Amino acid sequence: MKKAKISITTTSFGKYDDRSLAPLHAHFEIVLNPYGRKLKKEEIVQLCRGSIGIIAGTEPLSADVLEGLPGLRVISRCGTGLDNVDMLAARRLGIEVFNTPDAPTRAVAELTVGLILNLMRKINEMDSAIRAGRWEKLMGNLLAGKNIGIIGFGRIGRASASLLQSLGCVIAFTDPIVQDEPPQIRRLPLNELLGFADIVIIHVSSKDLIVGSGEIARMKKGGWLINVSRGGTVDEDALFDGLKSGHLSGAAIDVFRSEPYEGNLRELKNIILTPHVGSYAVESRVEMERLSTENLLRGLGSA
Repeated sequence: MKKAKISITTTSFGKYDDRSLAPLHAHFEIVLNPYGRKLKKEEIVQLCRGSIGIIAGTEPLSADVLEGLPGLRVISRCGTGLDNVDMLAARRLGIEVFNTPDAPTRAVAELTVGLILNLMRKINEMDSAIRAGRWEKLMGNLLAGKNIGIIGFGRIGRASASLLQSLGCVIAFTDPIVQDEPPQIRRLPLNELLGFADIVIIHVSSKDLIVGSGEIARMKKGGWLINVSRGGTVDEDALFDGLKSGHLSGAAIDVFRSEPYEGNLRELKNIILTPHVGSYAVESRVEMERLSTENLLRGLGSA
């Protein structure tokens, strides 16, 4: 009897630990992403046609894509964000959708802290100088004692706050949904937060524009901006202007409006650019894969 088909569209599923593949092979025919990159719409339909389930990455699972996949019953997102999935279309077509919101939390929080430390001590800049044959000692700043403003205070925002508190930082946050205030952490309106913070961190779950030219102007002169949440939340042109003018000392951006990123922020030395790797820690990736497999099997009634 022919096995039902499952498609896995993430680029590295099972690369570091293949144990999550074993229960899938036991029940299904498995098709992996052959391109080693984020799939385009037409590639998704081609790869996933005939599948009853997808373990998905960040590729666009829009209404037209889902309508081109009759028989699809479950989408199991290997990751947190669901903004790449047309949830209304999925419900209309009777497709269950799952995600793994807890697994990437620590990885993103640790990346956040790493980017801040790199920026403040200018590690990348000095590394580049030495590779170019220049012995340049650049003066940096301490993280201890800095005011941190976190925009978005869900799982990742709280994890980042905990790490930064342990390093001697003063934390404030803004979030329209969160009601509680953890010990020694203040809630502030966005405009007040921008003026309070030496370092502004974005940890939101939507792609809505949050930090534009007006918000950058309200930030402290010499401040830093970190975005490891969603592309589109920061106006990249306004950020370029803020960094080039010297109003901001530095920034670190892991997510972009259009990826792969090819914009003018690449011209600046005082920004760290990473290719959407918030969850790219081996331990987190393995846990995400384990949970996404469990979710898929549960959704299909095979768990």
